[in-house]
Amino acid sequence: MRKDFNQELSPEVREKMKKNLVYIAIFSIVMVFAGFTSGYIVSMGDSFWVKYALPTGFWVSTTLIIISSLFYHFAVKNAQSRNLSSVKLFMPLALVFGIGFSIFQFVGYKQLFKSGSHFVGPIFVIDGRYGDYFEIKYKGKYIEVNGNEYLYGGKPMSNLQMKSLQSFVKPFETIANSKSGYRVMNLLPDFELYYQHENVSVQGGLLVTESGKALQYTDVRRLQFLAWNIRDGRGDFFHKGQLGKDFHVYYKGRELQYKNRELMLGNKKLSAPLQIKANQSRDTSTSYLFIITALHLLHILGASIYLIRMVVKSLRVKLPQTNLTEEENANEEYKYSKFALSMKLGAIFWHFLGVLWIYLLIFLIYIH
Repeated sequence: MRKDFNQELSPEVREKMKKNLVYIAIFSIVMVFAGFTSGYIVSMGDSFWVKYALPTGFWVSTTLIIISSLFYHFAVKNAQSRNLSSVKLFMPLALVFGIGFSIFQFVGYKQLFKSGSHFVGPIFVIDGRYGDYFEIKYKGKYIEVNGNEYLYGGKPMSNLQMKSLQSFVKPFETIANSKSGYRVMNLLPDFELYYQHENVSVQGGLLVTESGKALQYTDVRRLQFLAWNIRDGRGDFFHKGQLGKDFHVYYKGRELQYKNRELMLGNKKLSAPLQIKANQSRDTSTSYLFIITALHLLHILGASIYLIRMVVKSLRVKLPQTNLTEEENANEEYKYSKFALSMKLGAIFWHFLGVLWIYLLIFLIYIH
């Protein structure tokens, strides 16, 4: 029976060669993530930066990758001791928990989206900011905004009141989808819309101020952005929740406060140039978070494909039999040692990805 080149090599040489390839791949990945984490720290230096708690999906996925690594470790140990029945048990479990890691990573991303954290997005609401162009009265009183809270009579609006407000602005969510014009049927009772302090009414399907000015496309577009912000629970910040509780904004390492809809650095109002810079700033911290975690997830998905192959091989592999000829037995022995080595090399890479994720998680906890 013809032998391939690897079969002619001693097991020690063959293992050393393949291990070196795995270590080179690991070193390359380490350098890539070192670059991204270093870039993260450098970018924080002179920027407006958002920090918030990591989603629970990431914590669940961390537990799953640790369990997966343990099962993979047990599978390798049993492969070395030639306990195939245990290998066939532990390898599928390692795969299932590895897939679970990927699933809960996506759960974490969904939680981030729900909280207002997007791959590309601003920190502060500029388009459709309540009060810049439009205001709304409810039962004769102006609705006010402080941070992300919508206030009525100086108090946060109840869930029922907020749902009523969202119903009022819902027709405006799609009002400016094209420049061909817009039509409004009517406005809900109990609410009044104001544009630059002028009451707006519906006349012939158009929104018209009390001075007789019909709102143009640009104005209607601003109203559409406002409707989106109210729908999504945004006021002055793109992230949902309360500043200082659900998320924090920093500038040059100093946490910003928010008072009377103005940013405060210490006890002083942020200067006009810095306020403009803040309004123009993108949420770079969240972009880095998505890039770093998604890149790691891609490596996990790639390694999961290898893991699937190893599960299939573990179900098919057989131990050398005593009734074989010497040459057949040597060939079967080579196949099994090749399988065991593949298990071992895959485990090294899988454990590395698990350790890498824990490092990234710790980095994000203390830096993000």
